[in-house]
Amino acid sequence: MSAEEPLFRIVRGVPTAEELAALVGAVMVRTRPVAAAAPAPVSHWARSARPTAGPRSGPGAWRASGLPR
Repeated sequence: MSAEEPLFRIVRGVPTAEELAALVGAVMVRTRPVAAAAPAPVSHWARSARPTAGPRSGPGAWRASGLPR
């Protein structure tokens, strides 16, 4: 494909400037590589091995200290 060759061509009809801009935008979005995928979810098992902030004070703190996080 040379630099002079168009990326696509309209076969039938006469699109308006807005329709042509929408088409170019849609093609550009579909052909753009994905920048970054969403981070993988962290399992409960892996999360349980991370350090925590420790016990908290306040109402219900004694009871909450015995419950899993």
